[in-house]
Amino acid sequence: MLDAKSTPTSAAATATMIAPGTGRLAHASVDHPPVRKAKIGVLLANLGTPDNYDYWSMRRYLNEFLSDKRVVDYSSWLWQPLLQLVILTKRPFSSGANYKLIWNHDLNESPLLTITKNQTRKIAEGIAARHGDEIMVDFCMRYGNPSTDSKVRAMVEAGCEKILFFPLYPHYAGATSATANDQFFRAMMKEKRQPAIRTAPEYFDHPLYIEALAQSVEAAYAGLEQKPDVLVASYHGMPKRYLMEGDPYHCQCQKTSRLLRERLGWEKSAINTTFQSVFGPEEWLKPYTVEHVAELAKQGKKNIAVIAPAFSADCIETLEEINGEIREAFEHAGGETFTYIPCLNDDAAHVTALLAVIEENLAGWLR
Repeated sequence: MLDAKSTPTSAAATATMIAPGTGRLAHASVDHPPVRKAKIGVLLANLGTPDNYDYWSMRRYLNEFLSDKRVVDYSSWLWQPLLQLVILTKRPFSSGANYKLIWNHDLNESPLLTITKNQTRKIAEGIAARHGDEIMVDFCMRYGNPSTDSKVRAMVEAGCEKILFFPLYPHYAGATSATANDQFFRAMMKEKRQPAIRTAPEYFDHPLYIEALAQSVEAAYAGLEQKPDVLVASYHGMPKRYLMEGDPYHCQCQKTSRLLRERLGWEKSAINTTFQSVFGPEEWLKPYTVEHVAELAKQGKKNIAVIAPAFSADCIETLEEINGEIREAFEHAGGETFTYIPCLNDDAAHVTALLAVIEENLAGWLR
């Protein structure tokens, strides 16, 4: 076997020591395991998706999601019987029906998976144009497939000696960024040879992210006959208790709304910050989007637009909840025109922003 003291420490050195066509260090014995050319990995991560919208696919996905202590932190002895015996006997049916409404039937996958694939491809193309084949770009899901474990294993096998893990959440929250990082760290614990790792922080106030949001609003408004009375920035909710325990999510959402308003040059009343997806008996961050849009209609604001800055890709919470339940609440209360502004998805300005965040976090690793 190779003497540890002679092991090259740089990617360039390792590459020159590998005998062409063999995958083996030039001076190593014939029984030495193959050595890959050293690479850097960039692993994007999103929330997750069920494999299908049938009962058992939904049940597996919801069980993994709702059993995560970062998502629901109640005591297991209290929560698990309720989850297994009540929630998971009913909710897979209703959630599956909602997924069916938005499902990408052509590719037989959820929109979140389709969009994340497109984002990854465009980011990989941008990285390759700048850095050649030195960097491997891929994606994983916190829940469902492709799993974080499988993608970490693939990167290690491909020769990634350094990995940047990038949760695709503009804002930090324990139930999103932290649990994605947790899963990444658990995957690392299984590796015999652990690569050097970094986790990308939240980018809620990054100038290019704010610019991409602003451009999406301007593009949407340019196509409307009448400018909306107000823009509602709807963020995914969380129990208020999490804020009191130190989670910075609420404050980061407020700052994103402010920076977006300032970039657009609007007055304070032009953008309202709200929170959606309330679940369980606790008080969550307020105002609740579904109640707020109904109140706007009752106040005479008959034309509104809604944007979802906390989501990097359209998913069940935007395509079905905002464009379905929340739209219906507004119209039922007397609202007339409801405009949903899609997530940034694989828009060019968004990809540019994500590339900037990636390269900033690769500083010192790139040759």
